[in-house]
Amino acid sequence: MGDALGEGFIRRLFNRWTLFAAMAALVAVVLENNYYLSLLNFIGIHAILVVGLNLLMGYGGQISLGHAAFFGLGAYTSGILTASYGVNPWLALIAGLIVCGIAAFLIGVPALKLHGYYLAMATLGFGIIVYIVLNEALPWTGGPSGLSGIPSLSLGGLKLDTPWRLYFLIWLTVWAILLISANLVDSRTGRALRALHDSEAAARSLGVDTARLKLQVFIWSALYASLAGSLYAHTLNFVAPASFGFMFSIKLVTMVVLGGMASIWGSLLGAAVLTVLPELLAVFHDYETIVFGAILMVVMIFLPRGLVRGILDLRELRKYKREGVR
Repeated sequence: MGDALGEGFIRRLFNRWTLFAAMAALVAVVLENNYYLSLLNFIGIHAILVVGLNLLMGYGGQISLGHAAFFGLGAYTSGILTASYGVNPWLALIAGLIVCGIAAFLIGVPALKLHGYYLAMATLGFGIIVYIVLNEALPWTGGPSGLSGIPSLSLGGLKLDTPWRLYFLIWLTVWAILLISANLVDSRTGRALRALHDSEAAARSLGVDTARLKLQVFIWSALYASLAGSLYAHTLNFVAPASFGFMFSIKLVTMVVLGGMASIWGSLLGAAVLTVLPELLAVFHDYETIVFGAILMVVMIFLPRGLVRGILDLRELRKYKREGVR
């Protein structure tokens, strides 16, 4: 009995979340190169974005091509309030969440009545409108030249103005987002989302309020994007509209698909791969885009369910072959 309780305690103590936190902390201790730490910070910011989009697309089955708009709204709300009006960065971050939540509600109520490609076009239109506003609202956003002078975040007088200091904040946030999202997926709401993804009509017949559920997950994903945007603004201390255009929305969708639809850990892997890959391919210079596209094609042809599920399928196949030989 005592041994069983001891094993249970150890299993709870060293579960995947504890190991993930320990590994993230170990990386910060071992890694001293600011370039690699900055790259990891951007992986973390992208992971927050992709987890939110995966909840919407992978679990909820709702296509969005304007997710970069919420990312930009969060970044610019934090940037404008802090750089132009001297608001505390943490209050500005909360303001960004409120702005994106309201925007997601106003856009989601009419847009989520649409389905499939029509919904994708509606969210694409929203993204284009936000991009144009960010470019044209010169007095507030700085226009195409961007907005500079955004202060860094601080904790108790300690300014988070180095990659190493920011690393702990960003990856603690990633850890919390992954944990919250995993619990959401395993909850009654998560089961309703999967039912919605498979068949909206069937989910409705089982008593799921599909309209309300779609709006909730849309707002939830927008809040994730706003949080990532605020962290991005206070990490770079500068934002420009070019970072929040249509192509970035496509890149986020690619991260979701590459990592694995309906996979929380796949979101992290997809964000990591597509953040690091362009850096590795820089040696190809003029052929970088061609090589990048070829790699994505090969991965999606041979691992159509994404990297995480593809790797798990390969493990199962090897296990099956070993057992067959025996």
